[in-house]
Parts: sequence; structure tokens; C-alpha cells
Amino acid sequence: APTRVPIGTSSDLQVGQNVFAIGNPFGLDWTLTKGIVSALDRSLPNENGPDIRHLIQTDAAVNPGNSGGPLLDSAGRLIGINTAIYSPSGASAGISFAVPVDTVMRVVPQLIANGRYTRPALGIESDEEINDRLKRASGIDGVFILSVEPGSAAERVGLVGVQRTRRGILPGDVIVALNSRPVSRLGDLLARLDDFQVGQKVQLTLLRAGEERNVSVELQPGI
Repeated sequence: APTRVPIGTSSDLQVGQNVFAIGNPFGLDWTLTKGIVSALDRSLPNENGPDIRHLIQTDAAVNPGNSGGPLLDSAGRLIGINTAIYSPSGASAGISFAVPVDTVMRVVPQLIANGRYTRPALGIESDEEINDRLKRASGIDGVFILSVEPGSAAERVGLVGVQRTRRGILPGDVIVALNSRPVSRLGDLLARLDDFQVGQKVQLTLLRAGEERNVSVELQPGI
């Protein structure tokens, strides 16, 4: 029987380490190419849904036919699934992206069992464009909560969105870190949440009226 590829981890990858891609570029079976990890935690836009986050960027030669093939470390362990390339010509330009194996191992069992993947969420609303404007105006680096969903995990722990009063608009809470890891934009926060599963608890560091506080939130099902 064929030997199974050992499963590695993507949690301790380092920029500069060697990686190997196996695929079927242009119909050429079992092609092996070598490269290095060029960057971590990359994001790509997705026309059909949320951005694809947490990607591994490599300079291994990846071409049409490599998608879905394994990305291996120097010990032959699976660390990612080759997914996309950046190329104006459609051929390899030395910029390729892979979904980390830790993401694969979290998402695929849900897909097999339920036919869909449920993202963890806090139950807040924010907006990247509005967030950028508020950051520039306030000088605060974080995710500004615009509103809190009724009955959500965020509401249960007292998170506050923007409020309209007779005196004008009062700013809501600003999330500046998740489990002590700084977040400066909505994309950062969503990427951090993807490390967890529905029902797990995370600690948020907030700014409210200029004062820092920490709250623990149990993640709810998102979209």
C-alpha cells in the first residue's frame, strides 16, 4: 500500500526555510520543485466570499496543475496545500501561496461531516474602510466596533458599539489585541479568530473611553 504522507504543522514555520511542492504542472506528473518560505500570514481577495487568510507564501515554482498538491518541509511532512500563484502571465513568477496544514486539519473534518465550514465569530460588526478612517482620526490602532449583534457572544460580555446620543455619536469599544497578539485592522482580527473553533474562549484587550480592559469571550458560529 502507498505510504501516507506524514502530517506536519504550520505553527512553527520560519521565513527562509526550505519547502518542496509536488504537482502536475501542465500535465507533467509528479513534478517536484523546491523553494523557501518567503512570507507568512498572507491574504488573498476572494470574489466569492471572505478573503483567503493565513496563507504561506513561497518562491517554489508552482504552475497550473499544482493546485491541490502538497507543500512539504525538508523532512517530507505536509505543511500546506498549494492553492494559488501571483502571475500576470499565468505561469510561475516565483510567488505562490499555500493553505497551512493546521487550517486544513481544522476545516476538512467539518466539511466531511457537515458539508460546510462554520467560522468562529464574536458577534460584532466592523468595516475595514470605516476602520481606517477612524484609526487616522483617533490615532488608535485597533478594530473599532460599529455595532454588536443582539444576543451574541459579544453582547453577553458587554461589548459596546457606536452609540447615538443627544450629545452626538459616542465611539464604541476598540479591540487592540486577541490573546495578547495585537490586531490593527479587521483582517487581522478575522485571521486571529481563524486559529480557534466555535465554543473556545479568547481574551480580547479593549480600549473603552481611553481605558484598557480585558474580557473573555466564547466564540459563536459565524458565516
